[in-house]
Amino acid sequence: MRIILLERIAKLGFIGDIVDVKVGYARNFLLPNKKALRATDTNLKYFEMKKAEIEANNLKLKSDAEKVATKMADISITLIRQASDSGFLFGSVRPIDIVDSIVELGFSISNGQVKISSPIKSVGLYSIGIVLHPEVIINVSLRVMTAKEQSSPVGEEEAEEETGADQKVTRTQSENDS
Repeated sequence: MRIILLERIAKLGFIGDIVDVKVGYARNFLLPNKKALRATDTNLKYFEMKKAEIEANNLKLKSDAEKVATKMADISITLIRQASDSGFLFGSVRPIDIVDSIVELGFSISNGQVKISSPIKSVGLYSIGIVLHPEVIINVSLRVMTAKEQSSPVGEEEAEEETGADQKVTRTQSENDS
């Protein structure tokens, strides 16, 4: 199916591009979410009339996302989880856990904006991508640790050195379950 993109879609194209996509992708995602129009003569004329307005709206959204990105640049999140002695978590860190931690800092994001490259199933430091706009992606530092590491004085000193003036959120497993 040929469509006209109304916004930038990663790995697909930019605003105004006419691309071929699978019918299901267009019908189930792009068209209902108003990310594209079918590439008919009528829609091409409509898009040409509204192109300046669509691009201006995109620039406004992008500049708003860049402002938020500068505020979020120094965020560091610490999640406390139960883990085995070898450091493997009982469960995994989900995008909703990260969203909850960021929302506690006063930012508004959704699950779909959190991009985790691989499942987080062990204790350690991770870099998590947050998509604020298709063209604005920031990385947030995530530290997953156990309650034992948190209570040891060495662990606290390390956490303070790494985060410095950064904003920090600490959540425990029991808080997430409720």
